[in-house]
Amino acid sequence: MKSISVLTLAGGLIVAGSVYAADVNYHLLKTIPVGGDGGWDYLSVDSAAQRLYVSHATKVVVIDLAKDAVAGEITNTPGVHGIAVAPELNRGLVTCGREDKGAIVDLKTLQILSKVETGANPDGMLYEPGRQEFYTFNGRGSSATVIAAKSGQVVATIPLGGKPEFADADAKAGLVFNNLEDKSELVAIDTKRHTVVNHWPIAPGEEASGLAFDEQNHRLFLGCGNKLMVMVDSTSGKVLASVPIGDGVDANSFDPGTQLAFASCGDGTVTIAREEGDKLTVVQTLKTEKGARTMTIDPATHKIYLASAKFEAPAEGQRRGKLVAGSFKILVFGPE
Repeated sequence: MKSISVLTLAGGLIVAGSVYAADVNYHLLKTIPVGGDGGWDYLSVDSAAQRLYVSHATKVVVIDLAKDAVAGEITNTPGVHGIAVAPELNRGLVTCGREDKGAIVDLKTLQILSKVETGANPDGMLYEPGRQEFYTFNGRGSSATVIAAKSGQVVATIPLGGKPEFADADAKAGLVFNNLEDKSELVAIDTKRHTVVNHWPIAPGEEASGLAFDEQNHRLFLGCGNKLMVMVDSTSGKVLASVPIGDGVDANSFDPGTQLAFASCGDGTVTIAREEGDKLTVVQTLKTEKGARTMTIDPATHKIYLASAKFEAPAEGQRRGKLVAGSFKILVFGPE
């Protein structure tokens, strides 16, 4: 997997509880220490429950956002990538890449209820509320496994034709969208038929990983390996706009309250862009920390959360030094 510094721009304006992105000024609010050793991957927020879920080493760390403190752990998840949550069902699904399994979790007790066989190396994950189904996106299997959230039973396996990465859902349209990183394509999956109904090229973007969705305006935001964030019409697959971002992008988020799209990059930056119709404009390049390439947003508070840690100075010929033991943490950024 993947000295905190802050870029300060002109002051923001808060109107009626939401952020008006005229002069965007995201800055570091706090750091939540987590500790422990090992790498990390996806983060996800449950706004209603005020919880942040963070994959770390072989477990998922649960953080209470009311207290900004660790509240518990979900363990026995080898090769964990992340968790998708179904709050109305009190269920979550953790992708366990080393086991080729998904773990069904009770969100109240944080205990694993069962494990489900998936395709090879389940990585990305998604809860689709329209049909109350979990999806795992299987990296080496080039497939998606669909699991009924209530029963924990596999209901379909969908060949994708490439290596899947992040996904998002349009429950109203009955579609799930997923990046095929090695094909530089975006696929649309029919949630009723469990089949791929569209393959869309993403040029000028290449090798997309991160994906976020604006449901109201039917826009998808893709973080691409060639240092671009691409905006796509989710109804037609047409690429509408692109903006430059940093190196090593891994995650994207979208805030419907501000119409801001975010792309987090391993070079220690988050590019923030404003969506206006068919236009996408960079409004801030936020400096974070090297290696802080995964991110999520809490749309209720407009805060973004990134996983990070300290690294030793790299040896000659190496890009990054060893991870400093016990230094894992969450960076919290927000607007003024």
